[in-house]
Amino acid sequence: MSIDPRILKTLLQLQWMPSLDINGSNQNNVLSTDSSQDGTSLFGTMLQQLMAGAGNSSDLPTVTSLQASSNAIPLGYNTPMLNQSIGGMSPISDLESSQANSTTYDTYINQAANKYGVDPTLIKAVIDTESSFNTNSVSSAGAKGLMQLMDGTARGLGVTNSFDPQQNIDGGTRFLSYLLRKYDGNVETALAAYNAGPGRVDRTGIQNDADLADKLQLLPKETQKYMGKVLHKQALYRAV
Repeated sequence: MSIDPRILKTLLQLQWMPSLDINGSNQNNVLSTDSSQDGTSLFGTMLQQLMAGAGNSSDLPTVTSLQASSNAIPLGYNTPMLNQSIGGMSPISDLESSQANSTTYDTYINQAANKYGVDPTLIKAVIDTESSFNTNSVSSAGAKGLMQLMDGTARGLGVTNSFDPQQNIDGGTRFLSYLLRKYDGNVETALAAYNAGPGRVDRTGIQNDADLADKLQLLPKETQKYMGKVLHKQALYRAV
């Protein structure tokens, strides 16, 4: 039997939708198409119609119409198979991208980026990772504000109030710029130093990203995870 390519495309798209209950909530985050409690699936329904003799794609419900009728999946939803980034990174959904781009501090971030020559997406990623854009954030170690400045570091950067977003972003970006220059533009090494401190990084003998790859195990687990988080978030900001 010959199958219209448009029908096949629709079936394949449905086959990769996440499992949904009758209220539209995701069930166990598995790649299934069960849409009701009796085991009937959208994919199975369409396939049965096709086998029964539906002649073309107009005879079958579309993905959009099924979404609308079940209120199951937002129109902006991207399936993992259809939205993987280059290099094997985690999929970037529309929802993540929109959240990643939402900040009320763009003016301060762009000012600091231009002043110190730092990519604004990197500044946003550091802020997001450090404080989730919470100006009143205080860590257990006493780091404060958006970019989590320690009191001594803040004073050295000319920051008099770490909870002031403009001062904090300016000071944090100034420090990040210093680290990027110190390590000759090696971003991962600069991020490791931002989290663990340049002194600790220097004591391991790490001076660039190649050294970092060889000696990563010498850094705290928190720092290892921190770099990955920042780089992932930067990828999200670049995507929007």
